[in-house]
Amino acid sequence: MLSVHKIGGTSMSKFGDVLNNIIIRQAAGDNPYNRIFVVSAYSNVTNWLLEHKKSGEPGVYDLFEKSLDYGAALDRVLERLIAINQGLEEIGLDQAQADEFISRRIQQSRNYLLSLDEVLASGYVSRQNILLAAREILASIGEAHSAWNSVNIIQNKGYKSTFVDLCGFNDTEYLTIDERIQKAFTDLDCSGTIPVVTGYTKGTEGIMREFDRGYSEVTFSKIAVEVKADEAVIHKEYHLSSADPAIVGIEWSRPVGNTNFNVADQLADIGMEAIHPKASKPVELAGINIRIKNTFEPDHPGTLISRDYQGEESKVEIISGTDRVIAIEVHDPFMVGQVGYDLNLMKVIQRHGLSYILKATNANSITMVFWEKDVTPALLMELKGLYHEVLHKELALVCALGTNIARPGSLAKASTALHENGINVNAVSQSLRQVNMQFVIGRDDYKKAIVALNRALCADD
Repeated sequence: MLSVHKIGGTSMSKFGDVLNNIIIRQAAGDNPYNRIFVVSAYSNVTNWLLEHKKSGEPGVYDLFEKSLDYGAALDRVLERLIAINQGLEEIGLDQAQADEFISRRIQQSRNYLLSLDEVLASGYVSRQNILLAAREILASIGEAHSAWNSVNIIQNKGYKSTFVDLCGFNDTEYLTIDERIQKAFTDLDCSGTIPVVTGYTKGTEGIMREFDRGYSEVTFSKIAVEVKADEAVIHKEYHLSSADPAIVGIEWSRPVGNTNFNVADQLADIGMEAIHPKASKPVELAGINIRIKNTFEPDHPGTLISRDYQGEESKVEIISGTDRVIAIEVHDPFMVGQVGYDLNLMKVIQRHGLSYILKATNANSITMVFWEKDVTPALLMELKGLYHEVLHKELALVCALGTNIARPGSLAKASTALHENGINVNAVSQSLRQVNMQFVIGRDDYKKAIVALNRALCADD
């Protein structure tokens, strides 16, 4: 069997565990070959290079965009990357060689940024395209760093390993992402080497233009399809669980075991990504299953995501959600029976580049739920100028998901659990496929709702 593995950033920062639990697995007697590893940057490295994903703290890119001192910031990143190298020396990294590699890559990046900065200052080119190029260059540094280090450590452990650098720093070939991946793997025999691949791939279309920070999963997905993998495996620092153990307690949470791509898409829509939905589609269409495994429990089979899986028993499999949403309601007494009212509203939403998570309607009102970070004052101002009454409120969303939740009474049981815990439902949604019951609730009730739904719907399994 040939398998493709994606190692996340948090796991990469504990590479000794990755090495022993996944890549080598000497105790289990596993064959280390016929496996391709696609690696993310070490934890926080991409935040330093771009901007902090959650807090928004500026990184090198943010300073470049604002014409501030990005050079000094790049120097600080290099110091941090060398510090990471120092911490890996005890598990087999040749630090002198590693420091030389990353110093050279940082210097190349600095030269590219200086050239882009000069072109940008000329005013003759598109600012957006120049900034995107800078973002791509900076993002690629983290994956090149972690992939090169991984190969060096594996080789120093006595195994054959190949550094597959898809960053394209040392070539001028005008290749698409697919073409670059195809070229890299055309003559690579995985039966006698362990390929470690950069999660970033350079391509003419720009991998960050559409996927931004989800690019490593796109690379992982495209490689799995290109090599016709028997299975694609994502290693995370946790199981895909029935509920967040940090909220419900470890004793009330369990690995899901099996689910399908539809449920995985529902999870991604509320921010709990098993895999980026756009990255999963090529794998799904190719008939390749995805397995989600816990890096630190290597003997556990994890959760298998397949195209046609449906639980034999009708039950809720996952309770999840987010407390970072805003509900916007448009109310108009003249809406009832008016053809195209919804269409015109959606054109406004599209113009502001938003995608809603939930939508509920009645005769005179349309309620939509969006990620809080995406709702701008400009959107609210435009809506209030166009419609009779517009309300917006910071709320939370909790969901009960499963591949087969069509059992009569599931919705009633969920609603009762929320009611008995004093949780008011502001809006609710469920489609005909019945894979996701969504409840819009107050933010202060979020954790209480997760616990209540988990105990009511999952505790009897």
